[in-house]
Amino acid sequence: MKIFIHEKENWTDFIWDNKKVMIKLGEARNQQGRLLGKMESLGFDLQNEAVLNTLTLDVIKSSEIEGDFLEIEQVRSSIARRLGLNIAGAVESERYIEGIVEMMLDATQKYDLALTKDRLFGWHAALFPTGWSKLYKITVADWRKDTTGPMQVVSGPMGKEKVHYQAPSSDRIESEMKTFLNWFENEHGIDLVLKAAIAHLWFVTIHPFDDGNGRITRAITDMTLARSDKSIRRFYSMSAQIRMERKQYYEKLEKAQKENSDITEWILWFLQCLINAIESTEETLSKILNKAEFWKLNSATILNNRQQKIINRLLDGFDGKLTSSKWGRINKCSQDTALRDIQDLIKKDILQKEASGGRSTNYELKEMPDGIMRKKILLR
Repeated sequence: MKIFIHEKENWTDFIWDNKKVMIKLGEARNQQGRLLGKMESLGFDLQNEAVLNTLTLDVIKSSEIEGDFLEIEQVRSSIARRLGLNIAGAVESERYIEGIVEMMLDATQKYDLALTKDRLFGWHAALFPTGWSKLYKITVADWRKDTTGPMQVVSGPMGKEKVHYQAPSSDRIESEMKTFLNWFENEHGIDLVLKAAIAHLWFVTIHPFDDGNGRITRAITDMTLARSDKSIRRFYSMSAQIRMERKQYYEKLEKAQKENSDITEWILWFLQCLINAIESTEETLSKILNKAEFWKLNSATILNNRQQKIINRLLDGFDGKLTSSKWGRINKCSQDTALRDIQDLIKKDILQKEASGGRSTNYELKEMPDGIMRKKILLR
């Protein structure tokens, strides 16, 4: 019995309900156009801030889907350096983070370059610069070899694993990838947003590498969407939205990989996920505009680097509560220095104690005089 889609003859002759897909595709394309129009109306600096936020979110969330949690400041600093942007509180980034950023920027900033086997191998080498994935040595910059058995996606405790998916055997990869890459670069009769949905499913079904297949799949998705936008400037993150809808993502993927070549349900889910990703950009834009307004109003205020770093984190959306101990850990300074920094910001009417109280004192940004802080900026 043939369980997986790739076991069937001519499995990549995908079909879909064109009427249903075109309706959803039209909705996604309309949302894309409105967002790009809105962002074009912003100044150059605000656009750069939006791009930096989006790419940072993309890298962070794509790794989170795989269970890897990256240091946001390292990711943000790495992206800023590569884009030539000056940001306050920039830090050095670890080698593996530089590799992940390198892959993502190559995919989105050079979207018009051909996707080739060598380019994919370069991405893979950037993801695994040491040749190891956690505690396991893997084949890097080459297709997987299946030396320890078939490539499977499993869950559950040892001895009670559930096999969700088994990829094509390694001896098929060269041929399968040749077909995929030829289609990706030479099929021009499909809308590029629709092509992104198909390419995502197709590549992750082949699963050509020992590790990193998910992150490379999402890089290919971003590359295709950048082609559809005809722009290197990324204002929405599919990876962030997939992270939010991760359970449904895996369910839809598993179902598509176990059925026939009718991928209507997968495409409709992908297009709705894209629409959701664009709509969630409203919150990102709101933060960027609030941040710009804050620094405009406080342009004459003297602040040290530690204060600027924490304020930017608060404006971007601080994780949890801000305490003096967190301030010290983030800035690698003493508790006394942290308290002096905080008290100085309170005197300057920038920071205030949270009213909630509790065992430790928490701090938050004060509302700006005109109530701009935390205000929703609608994209409608």
